[in-house]
Amino acid sequence: MMQTDEVKKKDLTQKDTLLEVQNLKKYYPIHTGFFKRKTGDVKAVDDISLTLRKGETFGLVGESGCGKSTAGRTILRLTDATDGNIFFEGENITKVSGSKLRKARQDYQMVFQDPYASLNPKMMVGHLVDEPIRNYRNKSHKDLKPEVQHLLKRVGLREKDYYKYPHEFSGGQRQRIGIARALALNPKLIVADEPVSALDVSIQSQVLNLLKELQEEFDLTYLFIAHDLSVVKHMSDQIGVMYLGKMVEVGDNESIYREPLHPYTQALISAIPEPNPLIKKERIILKGDVPNPQNPPRGCVFHTRCPMAMEKCKEFVPQLKEVRPNHQVACLLYENQ
Repeated sequence: MMQTDEVKKKDLTQKDTLLEVQNLKKYYPIHTGFFKRKTGDVKAVDDISLTLRKGETFGLVGESGCGKSTAGRTILRLTDATDGNIFFEGENITKVSGSKLRKARQDYQMVFQDPYASLNPKMMVGHLVDEPIRNYRNKSHKDLKPEVQHLLKRVGLREKDYYKYPHEFSGGQRQRIGIARALALNPKLIVADEPVSALDVSIQSQVLNLLKELQEEFDLTYLFIAHDLSVVKHMSDQIGVMYLGKMVEVGDNESIYREPLHPYTQALISAIPEPNPLIKKERIILKGDVPNPQNPPRGCVFHTRCPMAMEKCKEFVPQLKEVRPNHQVACLLYENQ
């Protein structure tokens, strides 16, 4: 494991690895009292690891508040990690700053959950989309106009939409603007943070299909964050399941849906609606609420809601281990496998 700040490069075991996250942590300190003394931490992301290969989609899934959005923002360096390492194309970007970070950010962009909140309401759509390009190239709005109009057409908008403002569009159209802006610098990685959760169901499939088309055309790699497993199944090659800041299961799409190992993953998959009314599906109902991240349970963080919890789950923290080919799980049920 590489821990020093001097470490800048890592020999990749696979040449096609684009992103590798090692033991990533993001803690937010809790300050209380008159003197605002630190009394603890909110462990939003607690020791997660993942590997993302070029051209693939890694789906990060879990309930609201599990830390998946924080993980995405930390990986993109929108917020600094408390600990761990983030390698992008073999380069350790965890501690880079200033001009080096600015240069690196051309290669990874983000599509935000709320398309309206992420767009400046005072700027024309054309200027919103060309803003990333102008930040890196010494070009004017006029020079970039044909390029921006081409991007707008590619995401399903019209050339004349260049002159409009965000409030003149529907939610789905605004998300298309956000996607066009993310594509403006021709990045290698896009982190899509619940890109369809704020949209009507009728529009969601259109945006998801657009993302898949753009992935083929622009050779993109996605970190796709969502709480809807049916959406993740449609989009992802690899899937990671998070609960209370921890990664509890990682595997390829087929393995996760065919044979989920962790009790939490099993409960999530059982909640996916079955379109065929003749097929009877047993629903796993989890009791209780997600624990307070300021005071997580001892041992396995899921044991307070787990239908298969054992006494030792209250004491020991399970580590992520491979129990099937390309299938890892953090659960004491599999400690002897």
